[in-house]
Amino acid sequence: MRSDADDTDVTARTDAAEAHHRGRQTPEEKFRQMTEEPIRPLILSLATPSILSNLVTSIYNLSDTFFVSSLGTSASGAIGISFVAMTAIQAIGFYFGQGTGNAISRHLGARERDEACVLATTGLACTLTLGLVVAVLGNVFIDPICLLAGSTPTILPYARRFVGIILMGAPFMCSSLMLNMQLRFEGEAFYSMAAIMTGAVLNMALTPFLIYVCGMGIAGSATSTVICEFISFCLLVFQMQRAGITPLGLRWLRRPTREMALKINNGGVPSFVRQIMLGVATTLLNDAARPFGDAAIAGLAIVQRICGFGNYVQIGIGQGFQPLVGYNYGARRFGRIREGYAFAVRAALVAVFSVGVFTCAFAPQLVAFFNDDPEVVRIATLTLRVESFTMSITGMAMITNFLLQTTGRMWRATILGACRLGLVIGPVVTVLPHFMGLLGVQLAQPLTDVITGLVALPMAASILGELGREERAA
Repeated sequence: MRSDADDTDVTARTDAAEAHHRGRQTPEEKFRQMTEEPIRPLILSLATPSILSNLVTSIYNLSDTFFVSSLGTSASGAIGISFVAMTAIQAIGFYFGQGTGNAISRHLGARERDEACVLATTGLACTLTLGLVVAVLGNVFIDPICLLAGSTPTILPYARRFVGIILMGAPFMCSSLMLNMQLRFEGEAFYSMAAIMTGAVLNMALTPFLIYVCGMGIAGSATSTVICEFISFCLLVFQMQRAGITPLGLRWLRRPTREMALKINNGGVPSFVRQIMLGVATTLLNDAARPFGDAAIAGLAIVQRICGFGNYVQIGIGQGFQPLVGYNYGARRFGRIREGYAFAVRAALVAVFSVGVFTCAFAPQLVAFFNDDPEVVRIATLTLRVESFTMSITGMAMITNFLLQTTGRMWRATILGACRLGLVIGPVVTVLPHFMGLLGVQLAQPLTDVITGLVALPMAASILGELGREERAA
């Protein structure tokens, strides 16, 4: 008579044989890598693909801004309005990506692969479904969404067309984000990078073709984004099947349970709130800038895209740190987590400060590259120069947020993530413009960065102390 242990052993040997046939690591080899290899090179090896894919995405966003800005200031302003719709799409993708990904890495660290596979497949099914809901409801209420996001009458026609097309791709855009994060949490960031970079590079080539050659205008940019996001989605599914530790399959599909929802919420709610707050912050800034005209809205949109470079670098470092946290938290190896945190914070601060020096020094040239309207350049230059340096302060807050999130400290991670993107910027952007006019709008985000950094300090001390006590008790 066969025992459960015999079945498990057969399954493990089959998985190992299949993994070596496909040229990828087995779950056991990945476990040893994440829990035994030296921490600094491990984090860098995990972070580098994330940073590269994030930077390529940022370059695409900048090129998209460049091409759309050539259609006029109002069209450029529509890019800023679209951030709100993109934020809703990203909120769903990040919720399920971070929610399932955090739990998957902890299960893999505890050597519970079946549970990880169930989370991967069920998470994809849920993401596709909610993405479809966003696509339908978003287009039904397209005008109220654009107006709420701060659109002026002159921007609205561009925003309506651009956002409407973007929303049609919501199911695949949400799912791409989720699969991308699942691969990263498994420690397979290279395969994630290959899929994301392929879509982004294709997008950079297809966007000008559709805008200028096909004469589609701003609709060409949105259509290109949807097409290339679908291509990335297909590649990510392929990579999950070929290289992922948790392949997708109907045998892993389950009806969501309360226990599963709690696991996803622990990792997903902070990211969901963070993305919603990003939409709130963008809306508040656009509303505050609206009295100063389209140039102010366009200038803020350009600054957001340029500052995306620095943010993507520190996010990439944090994404390289997260799988190490998940695996080692599941394996109860807390000392490696604390050592990894210290290195990730230092790396984020140095990298983003270096980016800030460059963007501050060449602020007028960078802004003028995307929009040479003198008023846009004037407004965006000061905003970019101030934010170039305060942006580096958020590195410690971001790494702390990832640590709290991956170890299941949902509420603290949610509060810290919401600070920069809503809880703090709301009062700041309401008060400063009242007393300082446009200057208050320009200083709102930098001041929020400083306050968020101060809030993160006691939270960092708290979680590191808790990990120390758990290590002593283990």
